[in-house]
Amino acid sequence: MNLDVMLAKRKMSVGELAERVGITPANVSVLKNGRAKAIRFSTLDGICEALECQPGDVLEWVEE
Repeated sequence: MNLDVMLAKRKMSVGELAERVGITPANVSVLKNGRAKAIRFSTLDGICEALECQPGDVLEWVEE
């Protein structure tokens, strides 16, 4: 999850993103820190809309 990179590029705080997407700041932090096991398409859509980006800008597959 490259959410922290996109937040920095857009100069947006976790709280502001949470408010725009309609989720809690704690849930944004879980996503940002890569601890989430899943993400709803509606949440991903809201994140991409708020950050004006594509899903591939925030999601990255890395082999464990």
